[in-house]
Amino acid sequence: MLSPAALRRWSWTHKWSSLVCTVFMLLLCLTGLPLIFHHEIGHLLGTEVEAPAMPASTPRASLDQVLATAKALHPERVVQFASHAEDDDNVWFVTLTPTPAPTDDFKSVAVDARTAKVLAQPRFDEGFMYVMFKLHVDLFAGLPGKLFLGFMGLLLLVAIVTGVVLYAPFMRKLAFGEVRRDRSRRVKWLDLHNLLGIVTLVWALVVGGTGMINTWADLLIKYWQYDQLSVLLKPYAGQPIVPAAERGPLQQALEAAQAQAPGTKLSFIAFPGTAFSSPHHNTFFMRGNEPLTSKLLKPVLVDARTAEVTASPRLPWYLTALLVSQPLHFGDYGGMPMKLLWALLDLATIVVLGSGLYLWLRKGVQAGSGTNNNPGTVSAPPLPGPAGRPANAAARASSPLRRTEGRA
Repeated sequence: MLSPAALRRWSWTHKWSSLVCTVFMLLLCLTGLPLIFHHEIGHLLGTEVEAPAMPASTPRASLDQVLATAKALHPERVVQFASHAEDDDNVWFVTLTPTPAPTDDFKSVAVDARTAKVLAQPRFDEGFMYVMFKLHVDLFAGLPGKLFLGFMGLLLLVAIVTGVVLYAPFMRKLAFGEVRRDRSRRVKWLDLHNLLGIVTLVWALVVGGTGMINTWADLLIKYWQYDQLSVLLKPYAGQPIVPAAERGPLQQALEAAQAQAPGTKLSFIAFPGTAFSSPHHNTFFMRGNEPLTSKLLKPVLVDARTAEVTASPRLPWYLTALLVSQPLHFGDYGGMPMKLLWALLDLATIVVLGSGLYLWLRKGVQAGSGTNNNPGTVSAPPLPGPAGRPANAAARASSPLRRTEGRA
């Protein structure tokens, strides 16, 4: 049983952690809702690129032909990434940028993997879904925005934990889930707020925790490059980026990577000098065939000149955690049933957050007027709203490690 002093400390921590993050969590829940269905919305709006139907036996064009087709449209740019969609390997998405360095200035070209013909040049930096994504991921503020939302996610987790601690003493005289409909509006909202908060507790922790991890993606990737990738690249120290004219056949490099990681599929390719490769390698990120392993990537480094595999390191635990957290955050593991469940829980969270804000404002109004319409009611601080969605979620401008796959 909590002492009065401990109860006050828990209540103070819960109140202020909830109040500071509530507005941002509401924003993230509202923007996260359409992102759960971003594929379906894309099909509805006609923005998804689909390959024309052809016999299954249709031969595939070489990767060199595909990249040459994309490069011909933007000869002044360099190819940064190339990838397949998870559910359709008949389309290559090629990302071209002014330099290999990370940038928001990119062009995307969709090329048919069988005919090497251009299907579309989709724009992923405009429209409703782009605005929702940028607000959800970084508030249009880049890395500082991501880290800020990650801090809001941390406050959310603090609010959830403190709310759980406070739930038992404040509800000890009520049956679990009871909503006192015969009391004032504020009391009814308080009971509903606490009920929805405790029911969505597990989901709140999962989505809030994975969202916070996703905001660290850029930093985790940079640390991996410094901590592990740099060790593998010591033999190439001091050498410049391999010029395009001196690089070996890409199709040969792709086949070498596939042979190195049998039983996997290609997720995306990072070319020399880009953020996910080295100045001397084409790095192929392979993924598993099962629902869970399809989210885990295995890098295969292939020498850009000789098209020979030089290393195939295992990703460290922190990048594995990142890769698992991204689809879990958006409910991408279980198909449409899981997406619908995620959407319902997201809506419940919006109610919890909104009711918590309402209860705090009403309490302030009553305190300011010096009145209390229900002196016998429990004046409990509201349970935290579960689930902000600070995600590093659905823009696809660079790579799947940032939910990008080179397509948006």
